[in-house]
Amino acid sequence: MLEPDRLPADVQQPAYDRRSLTTRMVHIGFGAFHRAHQALAADRLAAQGSDWGYCEVNLNSGALISALRQQDHLYTLTEMADDHLQTRVIGVITQALHARSDGSAAVTEAMCQPDVAIVSLTVTEKGYCALPSSGQLDWDHPDIVHDLAHPQTPRSLPGLILAAIARRRERQLPPFSVMSCDNMPENGQVTRNVVTQLAQRSNPALAEYIQTHLTFPSTMVDRIVPAMTDEAFTRLAARLGSHDPVAVEAEPFFQWVIEDNFVKGRPAWENAGAELVSDVLPFEEMKLRMLNGSHSFLAYLGYLAGYTHISDCMADAHFRAAARRLMLQDQAPTLRIQGVDRVAYADALLARYQNRAIQHRIAQIAMDGTQKLPQRLLDSVRWHLRNGTPCDFLLLGVAGWMRFISGVDEQGAPITVRDPLSAQLAGIVANSEDGAQRVAALLRLQTVFGDDLRYHTAFVSRLTELYQQLRTAGARATVQALVTEGSGGCTNV
Repeated sequence: MLEPDRLPADVQQPAYDRRSLTTRMVHIGFGAFHRAHQALAADRLAAQGSDWGYCEVNLNSGALISALRQQDHLYTLTEMADDHLQTRVIGVITQALHARSDGSAAVTEAMCQPDVAIVSLTVTEKGYCALPSSGQLDWDHPDIVHDLAHPQTPRSLPGLILAAIARRRERQLPPFSVMSCDNMPENGQVTRNVVTQLAQRSNPALAEYIQTHLTFPSTMVDRIVPAMTDEAFTRLAARLGSHDPVAVEAEPFFQWVIEDNFVKGRPAWENAGAELVSDVLPFEEMKLRMLNGSHSFLAYLGYLAGYTHISDCMADAHFRAAARRLMLQDQAPTLRIQGVDRVAYADALLARYQNRAIQHRIAQIAMDGTQKLPQRLLDSVRWHLRNGTPCDFLLLGVAGWMRFISGVDEQGAPITVRDPLSAQLAGIVANSEDGAQRVAALLRLQTVFGDDLRYHTAFVSRLTELYQQLRTAGARATVQALVTEGSGGCTNV
């Protein structure tokens, strides 16, 4: 366990009185990203005199919550670049709960503490129980089916939030704001949709109350936070003199854009490096398409090529050039943001990707592709189809995903596909011939591709061609050929 009294002198520890903190925020999803991002912002503010503390909640894994409790709710964050690193102890957590072991009632009660003003979320796209292609609630999701039948003991994220809203209303407590920090376009609207739709089905009066009294601000978050490995834990323990199972590492870069729409106040996030705006969507689109889209492109194709980390892909000149052209040729024209130098933004992303101190594993990025493809690649594909412009790098990214989820790499070794729809994907793969038939079968997956793309002849033809090229030539040769020969058509014919 972490031993603060034994930490080296160069480790920054909380200089504020932790006893002065009040639980004003409940955060659901105590994952690595939150620990390196939103919690850091709160820690920076606490050092300036803020009393906004966090109650942390995990819905699934209880190990982190248990370890956090044993460490008096403390953990370390290390910022790493090629030429330096800096570790600090984060001390803004006041409570920690695990929904399964502590019970959903305890989580609901945590959100009903009178001082709670914000419930924030980092549960990944799949945690919202929404259909990836539309952002609407998935009524067939087993947790939603359970919550409709048992609203007092909810399992899903929407069910838990709805139970807390209902209980606060019954107790005449003021409403809170629900703030998503996940990588989805209009993440606040998606959150509002799933919570309100569940309420409309179970309690229409409560749905009306939500629409009138609660806010669901959108956010855009950006920081590269790789999953911790055994090697990383061992390296950190040697530096700290004790083992911190809750530790997290991140790049120095930090960005947070927040829609300033809160019903019961908020921390002064602007004093911690955040930007408060009236419309987050243009920022979300830019980040989702240029950063997250290029990450997915590199993850699927890089995995097939035998690379392990994003920085490995950056050492390949053709992969680096392909990522840049994906961003500037295929993604940048689809963006609505104004006043941003898109070339400079793309080049800054590539520079961040080359940080070898951050071992950002491709397999981590490749997870949950069915939840990520619509907003990272397919929304941009549709833009190009409407405008009759080429988008070969986008299509190669989609083809790379299709090859990846086929479950066998270019050396014939099995690929472990981690995805909420993994069983359905395996069934499609098992019942389709590898090639054009496989592409057609996957395009019929409506939750990912909707009802339109499989009917666009030019799109299907070019996607199939690139898929076949990956099969016969391999990822490296296909990427090199596309970079060398130029981009062809995904045109609206």
